[in-house]
Amino acid sequence: MSRIRVLVGTRKGAFVLSADGDRRNWEVSGPHFGGWEIYHVAASPADPNRLYASQSSGWFGQVIQRSDDGGATWSPVGNDFTYEGEAGQHLWYDGTPRPFEFKRIWHLEPSRDDPDTVYAGAEDAALFRSTDGAQTWQELPALRTHPSAPSWQPGAGGMCLHTIILDAADPDRIFVAISAAGAFRSDDGGKSWLPINRGLRSGEIPDQDSEVGHCVHRIVQHPSRPDVLFMQKHWDVLRTDDAGGQWREISGNLPSDFGFPIAVHPHDPETVYVVPIKSDSEHYPPEGKLRVYRSRGGEEWEALTNGLPQSNCYVNVYRDAMAVDTLDPGGVYFGTTGGQVYGSSDGGDTWAPIVRDLPAVLSVEAQVLP
Repeated sequence: MSRIRVLVGTRKGAFVLSADGDRRNWEVSGPHFGGWEIYHVAASPADPNRLYASQSSGWFGQVIQRSDDGGATWSPVGNDFTYEGEAGQHLWYDGTPRPFEFKRIWHLEPSRDDPDTVYAGAEDAALFRSTDGAQTWQELPALRTHPSAPSWQPGAGGMCLHTIILDAADPDRIFVAISAAGAFRSDDGGKSWLPINRGLRSGEIPDQDSEVGHCVHRIVQHPSRPDVLFMQKHWDVLRTDDAGGQWREISGNLPSDFGFPIAVHPHDPETVYVVPIKSDSEHYPPEGKLRVYRSRGGEEWEALTNGLPQSNCYVNVYRDAMAVDTLDPGGVYFGTTGGQVYGSSDGGDTWAPIVRDLPAVLSVEAQVLP
């Protein structure tokens, strides 16, 4: 029987949750790197034992950790993230210069085919790649030096490159999202980039028709339909059917279209999940009810509440803190700022806490093991 591993990054360490295929009885390992912020823990699709973790501290800076035994032991690897060439400048809306500044790695995206190849998204807004198991890193500078880059603005959490999608059908196609610059696509392995923000509307920017400047929170893609992507933006949930050529809103009857995470069902590429938050200033569920919402291909959303607290719940769910597994029926997982990790083994119909009282959860990833 297959096993499932759920990788959790928190404000104060990483945790590895594991269970057999029925997903009922969970073992908890951790904290790994106790006391450190772990922005993301990622598993290699090419090697079930290869894990990467982004470890950050205000005192010691950014550290990438690697495990070759499924998280039992870890070793620090290469941490030299050097911007290639001139660091460049951003401009505030009033034209005041704002220089680039490296702060942390927000997201790690291992290759589908090679366990030694992994991409890293940085703050400020840079994309790096390693081909030797994270020992050394090279920037893909065409993104950061895009002609629109001087007009990029930081979101509330900084100007973070937080989403990386390696296209399952085309090894040269990469999607990224930056807060608050927008979404971009490369069709040549990162040598050049195209802003893909047509159809987005953001009241926070002066020019509503600008090709950049949108605060995209997360984008997702189902491997079977690489041209279809779903987006959770600062406000609005959107969909594109042409790889970002044009987006359309699908927020429909959501109680709020503000949120951070978005996920697509592992077996049904039309089924999407979001976790609405009341507003950009009130980062907690509407009415204090923790609800995951599911759409089955349109603008109609159903609230999934069975097993989730429906009163006095004021947690948040961050952009990287929701994931799905590939078992049948498909599993859905998310973690909260209150330290709970919830799981559903029936596509969201029912939920149960896997673990409670962890530090605030920053990332969740699900990995099916043979």
